Amino acid sequence: MITIKTKDDIRILREGGKRHAEILKAITAKVAPGVSTKELDDLAFTLIKEGGDTSSFLGYQPEGAAYPYPASICTSINDEVVHGLPGTEHILKEGDIVSIDLGLIHGGLFTDAAVTVPVGKISTDVERLLSVTKAALMAGIKAAKAGKTVGDIGSAIERTALPYGYGLIEELVGHGVGYKVHEDPYVPNYGEPKTGPKLVPGMVLAIEPMLNLGTHKVFLDKDGYTYKTKDGKPSAHFEHTILITKGDAEILTV
Repeated sequence: MITIKTKDDIRILREGGKRHAEILKAITAKVAPGVSTKELDDLAFTLIKEGGDTSSFLGYQPEGAAYPYPASICTSINDEVVHGLPGTEHILKEGDIVSIDLGLIHGGLFTDAAVTVPVGKISTDVERLLSVTKAALMAGIKAAKAGKTVGDIGSAIERTALPYGYGLIEELVGHGVGYKVHEDPYVPNYGEPKTGPKLVPGMVLAIEPMLNLGTHKVFLDKDGYTYKTKDGKPSAHFEHTILITKGDAEILTV
């Protein structure tokens, strides 16, 4: 069921979204060669706790998962698309990229955002992948207007990505958010204009394009959480939580 947030909900989501952005910025500033993803997760845990908030990922067990998610953030390196598990054994090195995905609960309400960060100097091909994925996110947000549809968002993302020949993942999608980690509607990163649920003021969505340098095909790793590209090529992921208004969508996680 699609939910419409109240004025009080929106006020809290704005507060949480701002806090969310500050935490994500602090985590990305720590990304460097030689840093482990466990260190990034430890920092996230500390910053979230200091603000009186909680991670929406830590302890969350999605349907089909064998165990609850054990970390505060997801850290997905290179060919890891999303939901990568932080660990002391995962040491960032020059030329890597790492997607940092944070879910925050502030005042009982949920926000979700992600960014893919270069580790030192990266190749031109991968740098362009990051740039286009971020542009695809902004195109999706621009299309997210009251009276439009979920299909308009997906179509805008798809039109931005496909001219570059990138793999556009179909199995992993954006979603509603606010009262829970995941809510209706699903927001695919592809679609036809004027199709799918209609967008109305008060809807809150997490839009999150994921583009691969190679094939669009992915698989679930044996850890039960991490999705990887089938051809081992890098993947980029950017995400914002947005509010549908009577005009342009409002980005909450900035």
